[in-house]
Amino acid sequence: MSLNRTEKQAVVTEVAALAAKAQTLVLAEYRGIDVEPMTKLRAQARSNGVHLQVLKNTLARRAVTGTAFEVVADEMSGPLIYSFSEDAVAAAKVINDFAKTNDKMVIRAGAYNGRKLDAAGVKELASIPSREELLAKLLGVMQAPLTGFVASVAALAKKREEEQGAAA
Repeated sequence: MSLNRTEKQAVVTEVAALAAKAQTLVLAEYRGIDVEPMTKLRAQARSNGVHLQVLKNTLARRAVTGTAFEVVADEMSGPLIYSFSEDAVAAAKVINDFAKTNDKMVIRAGAYNGRKLDAAGVKELASIPSREELLAKLLGVMQAPLTGFVASVAALAKKREEEQGAAA
């Protein structure tokens, strides 16, 4: 079913707003994927803050004009699913993880920070830990000296107790 002019303009406006907030865009071919796996992909994407949408390529090209994602406009052909995310790695991670289990999902291209990424670049971006994982690692590194100090003080206190108990 084709869209009328106002509906097309609404789609372009909506996608442009997504592109303005997003850090990453990943394009992937979804030809031949059944409804059930696509439903699972959409649920996984929602839980990770990724917006997935199948768009007409001409409308998508208009929506990304003037944004950091304009660099992938030449890749927008064929049946594509567009995934936008505010987290730098979330879109790449969701699509890459799905593509590992479903060979019909073909990563075509992506864009991050105004740079065009090929399929290998998207996979490399997906291998980077998420923001939450990096913060958890940083917290662990920051707590390590304190934990060591507390353990040392506890061992010293135990040793002194043993010495006092043996002397008594």
